[in-house]
Amino acid sequence: MLAATSASAGAQRLEDQPMKRTIRPARLLAAVATATVSLTMLTGCGAVFDEIFAGDEAPRDEPGGEITASADADAFEILKGDCIDMLALEGYGDAAEGEEYEVETVPVVPCAEPHTGEVYAELVMEADKYPGEEGMSKKFDEWCYAEFEKFVGLSFDESKYGYTGFYPTQDTWEQLDDRTLQCIVSSEEPVKGSLKGAAE
Repeated sequence: MLAATSASAGAQRLEDQPMKRTIRPARLLAAVATATVSLTMLTGCGAVFDEIFAGDEAPRDEPGGEITASADADAFEILKGDCIDMLALEGYGDAAEGEEYEVETVPVVPCAEPHTGEVYAELVMEADKYPGEEGMSKKFDEWCYAEFEKFVGLSFDESKYGYTGFYPTQDTWEQLDDRTLQCIVSSEEPVKGSLKGAAE
């Protein structure tokens, strides 16, 4: 997902077809009393591109630095460590499990401010061939699940938090050289600061 994640500088698209990310609720955590929906955000694109980024660059204290102000950042501008207002993400609260929809921008906020998501892990895949939708989804789930405990300090099954994230579609894989998979720890209630080591 990165432009941030993985968009290539030579990619182009139609002006009236902005780059978007597709979101698909993936699973419920039934082991927790207050079940958390795990959403998987997929990258989506058209056949021809005139420009890579549709939204604004995320306001940072330096290139690649921390978010300094709330903004609707281009979906391909999200970096590891960024905090996201998932509740303000278009369609986030309306999507049913398994339903897909697209977003063009992602609402980012400084991590010191209330937020409901934080990018906790990022993986750039080195495979040449797209693994297929099922293979990509499996890789995402296995990797984010394993990285969750390393970040939060408690396994996903024991934690009150959920996870969601971004990963490539076949179109972005082949046309934008998109290889980046990102995991986002999600909270039902707004939190301040990082959830690293929260162990809950």
